[in-house]
Amino acid sequence: MKRRGVTVILGALLTALLAYGVFAAPVPYVVLGPGPTVDTLGSSDGAEVIQISGTETSESAGQLRLTTVGVRPNVGLREAVTGWLRDSEAVVPYEVIYPPGQTQEEVEERNAEDFAASQTSAETAALRQLGYPVQVQVRAVTPDGPSVGLLQVDDVITSVDGTEVTSATELTELIRAEPEGTALTIGYTRDGEPGAVPITTRATDGGPPRIGIEIVEEQPHPFELTIDLDEIGGPSAGLMFALGIIDKLDPDDLTGGKIIAGTGTIDHEGTVGAIGGIPQKLVGAKSAGAVAFLVPAANCEEALANAQPDLPLLRVATLDEALDALATLRTGGDPTLCGGN
Repeated sequence: MKRRGVTVILGALLTALLAYGVFAAPVPYVVLGPGPTVDTLGSSDGAEVIQISGTETSESAGQLRLTTVGVRPNVGLREAVTGWLRDSEAVVPYEVIYPPGQTQEEVEERNAEDFAASQTSAETAALRQLGYPVQVQVRAVTPDGPSVGLLQVDDVITSVDGTEVTSATELTELIRAEPEGTALTIGYTRDGEPGAVPITTRATDGGPPRIGIEIVEEQPHPFELTIDLDEIGGPSAGLMFALGIIDKLDPDDLTGGKIIAGTGTIDHEGTVGAIGGIPQKLVGAKSAGAVAFLVPAANCEEALANAQPDLPLLRVATLDEALDALATLRTGGDPTLCGGN
């Protein structure tokens, strides 16, 4: 082979290697894609996702699928370009997912904590819906405080000046809503008997008004409830967990035999909150065979912009609205959709 031919071949090979190195080099971006979907009424890794013992549970003919986003960090230029060209994926700056000053491990740990909190909120909201209210219980009475001789350990606080108390946060807000020195009528139950006493609030060292008790939230129910799912992070599965709990404990089949997917945070009171990754979650839901998708009201605009064919987007702002939407779907009606019916 002539020297010139060898030079051309070597030059082409060097160019290819350089190009490969450029495309393989890491870039400061993260690729987001459809993640796995999980049926909250089914099993994962051989174990039921929602485990209930000590009471009868019902079987569903359909599925309630939570949806997730797959995150690919440390990608090369080739993967970033490919993700940018695919409708099902998104390419975002690295710091959007992993903020400066936080390692991947720290972010994943926070996501795991958010996921665990979403399970707790889902349980609370679902059990409220099923008739098991949250009780705010006195854990301790502060010595020399305003409640000494008036409230006792294990009292359940039921109201403040006639306003029902449904959470520890609400009790704190009601007490702090009036200035120090206000006499508040505190309703309670003790050994099953109702009572009420006036307690004058007091502030310490310039702090907020208090009535001098330590409290804890309880939600008594005659069965054991556990959610067993560890490989997912973030708070966005709360709504689908709550619906799964209700479906298992309520004789009615919420799904009507259909595959329903969805997403959304949920708080103790059943308010459904916005989440991220709607485009990818819609793709995942469609791939899983879902016939409807529950969308947090605050995400409707984004969902409409990324709608999948033949996948109705059901708008929900609360757990009640989600249950109403499923009931309407079961009976062949027209549930409230993103963008209107």
